[in-house]
Amino acid sequence: MTKDQILSGILEIGIVPVVRTSSAEGAIRAIDAIYRGGIRAAEITMTVPGAIHALEKVADQFGDKIVLGAGTVLDPETARACMLAGAEFFVTPSLKTSTIEIVKRYSKVICPGALTPTEVVTAWDAGADIVKIFPCGNVGGPKYIKALRGPFPHIEMIPTGGVNLETAGEFLKAGACAVAVGSELVDAKSVKEGRFDVIEDRARQYLGVIARARSEMKSAA
Repeated sequence: MTKDQILSGILEIGIVPVVRTSSAEGAIRAIDAIYRGGIRAAEITMTVPGAIHALEKVADQFGDKIVLGAGTVLDPETARACMLAGAEFFVTPSLKTSTIEIVKRYSKVICPGALTPTEVVTAWDAGADIVKIFPCGNVGGPKYIKALRGPFPHIEMIPTGGVNLETAGEFLKAGACAVAVGSELVDAKSVKEGRFDVIEDRARQYLGVIARARSEMKSAA
């Protein structure tokens, strides 16, 4: 995929599932469920044991049918390893400009983590495609996104932390370009019990919430 295709894919879907499981097999099966539920994007975090293997398997299985990302990428070396495994976008919990640089070098999409106004601007100036606002739920949720968008209407933001079925639409209305959702979509209990149908059903619910919010935003405009 080209960089524009990756970015437009994320923005069109409006939701990035953050897959943080206790095994690579669990991550692969969770993404399969997310895909069946209609979401065509997913991020596997580097905290998953065998995360690189999971990325390779998902990339082989789905190819360009899914926008595949690597999360909790702490350094440029990890970013490059994930890239070779098939990841198209990269999400970091904190701001490290060297990671932004390597992702830009290979024309992929980078979403570095930031929280304060200074960090947000620094990330954007360093070449972020979207700035991940983390941990957003702990500092005001949608209200915080709205506050940041006031002075920074040109900066694309995706909140992580505090996103659930009740708040996802509110985050979009506050100015987020998409939302990232973790355990509220892929929870440890469902994975452990093999209840991937629950995750599939939740994926559909989240897509419904996104569609409703966008429809209401269009009507309000």
